[in-house]
Amino acid sequence: MMKIRLKVNGVEHELFVKPYERLVDVLRYRLHLTGVKEGCGTGDCGVCSVLVDGKVVPSCLILAVSVDGREVTTIEGLMEGDELHPIQQAFIDCGAVQCGFCAPGMILTVKSLLDENENPSVDEIRRGISGNLCRCTGYVKIIEAVQLAAKKLMERRRTF
Repeated sequence: MMKIRLKVNGVEHELFVKPYERLVDVLRYRLHLTGVKEGCGTGDCGVCSVLVDGKVVPSCLILAVSVDGREVTTIEGLMEGDELHPIQQAFIDCGAVQCGFCAPGMILTVKSLLDENENPSVDEIRRGISGNLCRCTGYVKIIEAVQLAAKKLMERRRTF
C-alpha cells in the first residue's frame, strides 16, 4: 500500500492505495463519487473523464498513485454552491442529456475545452469532444449545449 494525498473537488484526502489501483476505482468506490463511471476501461469512450489539474484525463487509465499531490475534479465538484455550473445547466436546457451515462465525462471535457477556448467554432467543439462517445443524442444537442454554455460563461465574465 502507498500513501497518497490529493484534493478532490476542493477537499483534501489522504489515502492508502495499492500501486495498481486506478483513479476511477478510488474515486467511485473509495470516495463514493458515483458520477465517475467506467465505460470501456481502455480510454476510448470518455465516460470516466475527470479533470486533473484542470486537464481532462481518462480515469480508467490513470493510476491513483500518479495523482499524488494533485487536484482532481469530478462532475460532483462542478456545482457552485447549490447551483449547477453553467455547462451543466446548458446541457439540461438544450436537452443534451438523455440516458445520462456519458454526461459527466462529456461535461468535464467541455469544461476543459471552454477553459482553453472560450468561444470555439462548431469544428473546434467537435474536435474537443471527439474522445467522448454518446449513443443517444447524435451530438447535435451536445454541440448546441456547448455553444450555449460558452455564451453564458462569456456573459458571466463580463459581469465580474
